[in-house]
Amino acid sequence: MSNLSYIHPEAKIGKNVTVSAFSSVYENVEIGDGTWIGPNVTIFSGARIGKNCKIFPGAVIAAVPQDLKYKGEDSVVEIGDNTIIRECVTINRGTVDKMKTKIGDNCLLMAYVHIAHDCILGDNIIIANSVNLAGHVDIEDYVIIEGGTGVGQFVRIGAHAFVSGLTGVRKNVPPFTKAAREPLQYVGVNSVGLRRRGFSNETILQIEDIYRTLYVKGLNVSNALAYLRSESGERRSR
Repeated sequence: MSNLSYIHPEAKIGKNVTVSAFSSVYENVEIGDGTWIGPNVTIFSGARIGKNCKIFPGAVIAAVPQDLKYKGEDSVVEIGDNTIIRECVTINRGTVDKMKTKIGDNCLLMAYVHIAHDCILGDNIIIANSVNLAGHVDIEDYVIIEGGTGVGQFVRIGAHAFVSGLTGVRKNVPPFTKAAREPLQYVGVNSVGLRRRGFSNETILQIEDIYRTLYVKGLNVSNALAYLRSESGERRSR
């Protein structure tokens, strides 16, 4: 620990934790073993940071929400193990909706990312520079969001999805898909990402068939689901 840092005596600091100069760790904070806190980081009350994380200069963790409805709830920010938080990232605490904002394990949040109140992020997510998440956003595992993208309130982005840079995400993004353009469109299956993560060619082809039925053939959702169920039944009967 640097003697130029501030650590509240009630903060719970694990083994082999580094808190660099000019960083502040407030009360009601927990930091797991092996985590590195760079200089000029502010970790407010309510932060729960896992093991072996890296938090770079200028980051602000667990500040109160930028939500006028917030009434001082004793909410938290939870950050999983092995997550990297780059320069000037801001992660706000939850409100009465979920009482927490959560980042999973093995995530990478690049510089100037903002994670607003009540966002829930899964594991192995990459969010590139200057992405802004509004409140109540859910992002599932293995999502990649390119830089400069804005995600609106209450949006859900499904597992293994890929969102192109400089995109305004105002509607849900289905799992396994790519999303891009303005206004937002689904532009195919994230087959490259799926192969990198060990999905078989057969599974990827099945996902592509489902995607075409839902989003290309012009069917409404009810008819598309009925068609997919009938196709699935025919396969099982063969």
